[in-house]
Amino acid sequence: MIKGADRLLQGPPKPRPFLKRFHIPMALVESRVIRRKSPIPLDPDLIGEKEAMLGQLRTVRERTLAFIEETRGKDLSNYHMAHPFLGTLNAYEWFQMIASHEVRHSKQMREIAGALPKSVTTLEK
Repeated sequence: MIKGADRLLQGPPKPRPFLKRFHIPMALVESRVIRRKSPIPLDPDLIGEKEAMLGQLRTVRERTLAFIEETRGKDLSNYHMAHPFLGTLNAYEWFQMIASHEVRHSKQMREIAGALPKSVTTLEK
């Protein structure tokens, strides 16, 4: 998302058609009521060791926070990109979606951990 936002900000903002301003509420992103499969197939080569993947997540989060800081004071509401399920989102809505997406995955991990046998869930403690 940040790479796409970086590209968008290199040009002038483009108007968003009126009907594309409406999208599914973010509360549904956090909700686990509607289950969705990723539109992108899982590439097993992208799965690495736990610490390496956590490091990648930290790097992406740091870049996201840096982007927010770099664009402080700039109106990002006219910069928008399509989302495969939610519709067209402006930059602020994308940041809200990222946060909601993290909440959704946290819930998903808790569901998976709750379904594991107790002997497996205590190995990490």
